[in-house]
Amino acid sequence: MKCRRCEKPAAIKMPRHNSAFCDLCFRDYLHKQVMKAISDQRMFEDGQPILVAVSGGKDSLVLWDILIKRGYPTVGLHLNLGIGEYSRISQAHVEKFARSRDLELIVQSYQDDYGLGVVDIAKETARPPCSACGTMKRHHFNRIAMEKGFAVVATGHNLDDEAARLLGNLLNWQIPYLKKQMPVLSDEGGKWARKVKPLYRLPEREIAAYAVLNQIDYIIEECPMSKGAKTFLYKEMLNRLEENSPGSKLQFYLGFLKERPSAFPQQIEAETQRCASCGQPCGGDLCGYCRLIQRVGAS
Repeated sequence: MKCRRCEKPAAIKMPRHNSAFCDLCFRDYLHKQVMKAISDQRMFEDGQPILVAVSGGKDSLVLWDILIKRGYPTVGLHLNLGIGEYSRISQAHVEKFARSRDLELIVQSYQDDYGLGVVDIAKETARPPCSACGTMKRHHFNRIAMEKGFAVVATGHNLDDEAARLLGNLLNWQIPYLKKQMPVLSDEGGKWARKVKPLYRLPEREIAAYAVLNQIDYIIEECPMSKGAKTFLYKEMLNRLEENSPGSKLQFYLGFLKERPSAFPQQIEAETQRCASCGQPCGGDLCGYCRLIQRVGAS
């Protein structure tokens, strides 16, 4: 099997493109897909500093790798969730990556800040771990970005993540979530940090191949708290569809993005209120994070 571009021996087969690439052409292809995502969605400008949320998994580390290779000034942000050995190994992978490339890294530990990990916080507040984790991550991403002067936070959400989320929202007709599902979340004119997902055009398999070819060491295990999550079921369903009809996932998600303006013609309501406690965006007097922390303190 030869590379479609240069006819050297191929390193990876690409069924959704009915082609194959060698390692160098594959890297160039991935970079161009990320740059297209950034350009199409107007995520950020050349030279604009970016805070990259890095978990220790392949997606966020590959994203960080591509951004620095494309010349963007970046700083990594790792949240240690306090999930025992899993969090220890995750942080070690992030620190190794940053150290090997002489990159700046911000680390925040839930255990140090609250005396509790995210699992304990979820138990204390009777919340599902993933729900509590998501609430806390969103708060800290925005808070730290604003405190450090970053207008943009980039996360490693890939095509599989976004397509699975879309499928779940459609199956349950979660209209408010469908209205807000985009690769870019508005900063409301600079009030908050803009959240962007530059990997939304790339499936998990291609990102994993890039990590291997570029010797990016990452934690392979899934978060132990995510067992039984419906997202995995949705991903499995989409993978079966992709196997029988290559390119279906990208067509599904890009089709939604194209039709979204006409499907939801009303202007999306912005979260213009500020939390009375922390000043972060919310839909009421207190944001979900502050309500969560209040419940921890009361327990």
